Amino acid sequence: MAKITGNEISPGTLIEFNGGLWVAVKTVKVKPGKGGAYNQVELKEIINGTKLNQRFRSDETVDEIYLDKKDYNFLYASGDMLTFMDVETYEQIELQSDWVGDQAQYLADGMKVMLQLYEGRPISIKLPAQVTLEVVEADPVLRGGTAAPSYKGAKLENGMTIQVPPFINTGTKIIVSTEDGTYVRRAE
Repeated sequence: MAKITGNEISPGTLIEFNGGLWVAVKTVKVKPGKGGAYNQVELKEIINGTKLNQRFRSDETVDEIYLDKKDYNFLYASGDMLTFMDVETYEQIELQSDWVGDQAQYLADGMKVMLQLYEGRPISIKLPAQVTLEVVEADPVLRGGTAAPSYKGAKLENGMTIQVPPFINTGTKIIVSTEDGTYVRRAE
C-alpha cells in the first residue's frame, strides 16, 4: 500500500479508510477564502455500497489500495452460482450471480473476464465491452410509418429484448454492448 495525500485523491482511486475499502466517486478541490484548502470526496464502500462524503486536507495521508487483476474463464452457471476458472492456475472460484449483477446475462461458456481481487477476495468483474448474440425472435417491420429511422424489438438467445434496426431478422448474429445492452452492429 502506498501513502497518498488528501489532494491526490481523484475519481477511481481506491483507498483504505475507517477500516474499509472505498473508491472515490467524485472529488472537488476547494480553496476557501479563509482556512486551508481541502479535497471534498464522495466515497463508495466497495463491499456493501454505502456512500460517504469526506473532506481530506492536503496534509492528511491515506493508504491507496492496488487490486490484483487476473484473467478468468467463465465455465458454467449452476443455480444462482457462477463458476470461473483462473487461466493461469486452473483454480476455480464460485460467485453469486447477484454479485455479478445484470452483467451475468452476457456470460457465455468459455468467455474471458477480468476479476479484480483484494487479498484473494473478488472485488469487481469486468466483461468484454461487446458480445455476439443471436436473434431468436424479431418483430415484423412496420412499413410507411415515417421517414425517420425506426427500430423494432428483438429477443436474443440469452432472453434479453432490445431494439434493433429493421433489417435484422431471426437467426442474425448481432453485437451487443455489455455496458448498456444496446445494439452495436451486425456480426460478421
